[in-house]
This record gives sequence, structure tokens and C-alpha cells, in this order.
Amino acid sequence: MIPKEILQKVRRIEIKTQSIVNAILSGEYKSAFRGQGMEFSEVRNYTEGDDIRSIDWNVTARMGEPYIKKHVEERELTVMLVVDASASGDFGSVAKMKAEVAVELCAVLAFSAIKNNDRVGLIVFTSEVEKYIPPKKGKNHVLRVIRELLYFKPGKRGTDIAAAIGFLNRVQRKRSVAFLVSDFIASDYESALRTVARHHDCIAVSVADPRERQFPGVGLVELEDPETGETLLVDADSREFREGFAREAAQRRDALIARLRGARVDHIEISTEADYVEPVIRFFKRRERMIS
Repeated sequence: MIPKEILQKVRRIEIKTQSIVNAILSGEYKSAFRGQGMEFSEVRNYTEGDDIRSIDWNVTARMGEPYIKKHVEERELTVMLVVDASASGDFGSVAKMKAEVAVELCAVLAFSAIKNNDRVGLIVFTSEVEKYIPPKKGKNHVLRVIRELLYFKPGKRGTDIAAAIGFLNRVQRKRSVAFLVSDFIASDYESALRTVARHHDCIAVSVADPRERQFPGVGLVELEDPETGETLLVDADSREFREGFAREAAQRRDALIARLRGARVDHIEISTEADYVEPVIRFFKRRERMIS
């Protein structure tokens, strides 16, 4: 039985994210992902002004007069949420942990999708894929997705992005819009990114916390890697340590951006210290300009 506090969290997230979608994101989402494909509608007589490139020469030859193929936009999409549930997500120095921000963001994306009659599916991964919910339509299905994300207890602590991408390619043969939500504290996934970008419209959503980029001067601190359990004692009052920490963090971010750009994967950057809606709106508007 699902605990009462989880159901209450689902309800709070539903109220918050649906209001965001209804007030801000619904039209932006539809504009950003229109034109993902075309489907055949009918064959009809050619009329003056029709594009001659649409002429169906087989039917024209058979009927003795020109006919054209008419296509309409294939509006219905499949949106896959591919979510990193590794131990590094259980960190946050501001109001929320990275994992909590990721759940809210996924709820916004899912409600945006069903408002446009699209299907939503879920893949949750750590060092292996631990949960899969096939794509479906409807509010009840999205509430299940949110509930699973909140209630999920990972069996592993590590991160294998390549394994998650490989699973997506196997279970979702038809092209989808795939949001890969992670802090991207991982390695050896460049080849998988290039592969997924050929088969799906993949958008990487990187979730970070400000303390992962700037370390405060708080004296001697024992740091622990949440995924490996390894510990390290550092002097956070050391200027050399803090500058080196910030430099390495900036290098990791630059490397991620270059990796995504090289794979032709779009990117949304989210921080636990800022509103996640604005980066999503900017991304949708950028997408709309690209396809208009």
C-alpha cells in the first residue's frame, strides 16, 4: 500500500505543475514539438495551386488525370522520461534535493504532453534500468508516473546512462521525444548519445546544485561519494582547494556541453537554486524558432 504522505506529495505536485502547464507551458510545448512527422491522409484530384511535387504519378497514370497525395501533420507524439535515480540525486544545499527537482520537472513535462494528447512513458535507471512504464495517455497514467518516481527505492547506487539509452532504443522502436534527466555524474556514454540522437529526439536535462560548483569555506570536511561510498577529508578553508574545486566543476560542465553538442542532443540546464520553469520555456521557444 502506498503511504499517505506519498499520495499527498503527488497531489501537491499535481496542483503545482498543472497550474504551470495551464498558465504558461501548454502552447509553448505544442509549438516546440509540432511537425515531428507527417502521415498520409488521402489521394484527391489535382487543383490549380497544388504543389506539383505532391502528384501521385501511379494514380495519375491509372486515372488519366492528375491526382495528388495529401498528408497531414502527425501530431500525436510519444514522450519518454528517462530518469536517473542514482544516489547522487539525493543531494541539495538549497530548498530541494536534485531528485525532488527532477520529479517536479518530469511532472511538468508529462502534464504538458497529455494536454496535447501525447503518450508518456517512464524509464528509471541507476547502474541498470530498474523501472519501466510503457507509454500511455491520460491524467491517471501521469499521476502513476509521478507516484512511481516519488515512491521509487533504487536497488543500486551507481549511474549507467548508456544502459538506459540502450534500453530505450530496444523498447521504443518508433521515434519518440526522450527527456534524459540526470546530473550526468557518469562516464562512457558518448557513443550511446550519438546512437539515441539518430533514433529519437533526445533532450538532455542536467540537474545541478550550486554547491557542486562552488564550495563554501567551512573548515575541515569529510566528503563522501554517494555512489561509491569513498570518503575524502578536505580543508574547505583552503583557497587553493576551493579554486581547484570550482575549476574542475567548470571543466566538467564544459565537457558535458561539448559532449551533448557533438552528439547533436539538445540541452536544458536546471539548478536547485532557481526556478526550473524559465529554462524550459527558453528551450521550447528556441525549438519553435528552429522549426518555424
